Amino acid sequence: MLGLLSTSPSGLEQLWFGLITVLWLGYFFLEGFDFGVGILMPFVSKDDLDRRVAINTIGPVWDGNEVWLLTAGGATFAAFPLWYATVFSGFYLALFVLLAALIFRGMAFELRHRGSAAAAVWWDRAIFWGSALPALLWGVAFADFVHGVPLGANATWTGTFFDLVKPYALLGGLATLSLFTLHGATYLGLKSGGEVRDRAQRIAQWWAPLTFVVVTAFLGWTYLTAHSRHEVGLVPPLLPIVGVAVLGAVSWMVRERLEGWAFIGTAIAILAFFTTLMLNLYPDVLVSSISPSDTLTIAGTASHRYTLEVMSWVALIFTPLVLLYQSWTYWVFKKRVTRPGASSEPVSTTI
Repeated sequence: MLGLLSTSPSGLEQLWFGLITVLWLGYFFLEGFDFGVGILMPFVSKDDLDRRVAINTIGPVWDGNEVWLLTAGGATFAAFPLWYATVFSGFYLALFVLLAALIFRGMAFELRHRGSAAAAVWWDRAIFWGSALPALLWGVAFADFVHGVPLGANATWTGTFFDLVKPYALLGGLATLSLFTLHGATYLGLKSGGEVRDRAQRIAQWWAPLTFVVVTAFLGWTYLTAHSRHEVGLVPPLLPIVGVAVLGAVSWMVRERLEGWAFIGTAIAILAFFTTLMLNLYPDVLVSSISPSDTLTIAGTASHRYTLEVMSWVALIFTPLVLLYQSWTYWVFKKRVTRPGASSEPVSTTI
């Protein structure tokens, strides 16, 4: 047995757990509306021009948003290699499906306009499924991190794929699928024009109450689990309450055409959702459903102190540059995207 519970995490180890949490939060906030747009594309469009409008709202930024995933994965590999290795061993099939979906989704964005109309239909399906599957599977994965997986001594995986899809994890997947879909609807309301905007707002109005119910149920289950484990101090009830309260107001914001506030509302809900999960996880990184002594902790999976120190200097230098560049990209492409001739703002030709 690794003795992973014998020591408390050092300041550097806590820092990198926090930084990795921030990277995941950034990824889900930004890629969340990407996924939502891809999921909603068949429902907000009546022809290819409408589909172009929907896709082009994320055309200049979707690949930049995925950099957050690469950075979060790379930071996890460098800072907590045992956590990274165990997840890829136990979640191998689920991660393979997720990565395949992301690959075909990226190919679809680049190739849908290069072939025939029949080929474009298949690429559009790839965008839908390449958005919906990751939106579901990310929620399942993070719920499993918190609720527990069959992990034995020496970080040995003893379960099967079906151990990953228990009721709590499935509810977590439905929660993230609902959240990202709503996030995409508010983003389309903010960034698109014409009928695409109107359809997205109608969807957001009736989808928001459903999302509220699912997310409230999941966060309630999470809090009750933390309470049973005497970990409620790490999951303050105010955080999930704020998340669901803001989520409950999104439908009204959309109805009142407060598009920017509606988008901020779904963003706050996503950040509160995943922050609650990460607080519930701390000081562990992967909970064992077999025995608490087999749970992987921050201290037991961290890299050497020197590695964490070097990583800290690299992050200090390059992170502000990346944030400035990505912020500039959003500023340049801040205008609404509409059908040709619908307004003075033409359809982007990025895709």
